Amino acid sequence: MIPTERKPRRKLQTPIIRLIPNMMTIGAICAGLTALRFGVEGDFDRAVRLILLAAVLDGIDGRLARLLKCQSQIGAELDSLADFFNFGVAPAFIIYIWAFQDLRSFGWIAVLIYVICCVIRLARFNVDSKAEVKSSDPNFFVGVPSPAGAMLVMMPMFFSFLFVDAPVISPVLMSVYMVVVGLLMISRVPTYSFKMVAISRENVKFLIIGFVILVAALFTYLWATLLVLDLIYVIGIVWALQGAKRLSKNQE
Repeated sequence: MIPTERKPRRKLQTPIIRLIPNMMTIGAICAGLTALRFGVEGDFDRAVRLILLAAVLDGIDGRLARLLKCQSQIGAELDSLADFFNFGVAPAFIIYIWAFQDLRSFGWIAVLIYVICCVIRLARFNVDSKAEVKSSDPNFFVGVPSPAGAMLVMMPMFFSFLFVDAPVISPVLMSVYMVVVGLLMISRVPTYSFKMVAISRENVKFLIIGFVILVAALFTYLWATLLVLDLIYVIGIVWALQGAKRLSKNQE
């Protein structure tokens, strides 16, 4: 019997452009890992800058995946793991090295609470996303998102980088602040989401000009700009919380 020739299997190919979002997520993880390295070496300026780079990549990768229509389950898992490491583990350990050398045990408890709150926040978000649980108001998150939590928990570092001659922040005060930020992430406090914000076409030019000013401020006065943004975010949380209280009273 003459054996029949087998046709060579056609190799499946994936366009490289569809891999860019996952590559950006992995790049964000590399930035977080390198931030830890610089933190251990005592170069806190570079460490914080790399956490900021990870936050920028985190803000881009998901939107780019939706734009290219190449969302995948592995991409979603990578993004969640990157968020946990870059906004939970990395900033907590950098702050531990920076602030808690004289209060190691008490500071370590604060680090553990913050990191566990971060992972609970991400787990809740993932469960709600898979179950397609919709928020009662799409303009708000429930609790502080992990990237915003990382920016808030590093606010004392922004302050110290900006005011070099300022008194050293008390480790006890820093640990209490860290725990408060962690609890905000798992709280039911409403925080503003800008995903659904829309503006009229007449105001687009002003938005672009404002964005240019913000980018210029970040490049020129990084720590001052980040400190102001953090303070504005805190005011937004208080404002949203007051609005939620007024709404619940009116419903009663």
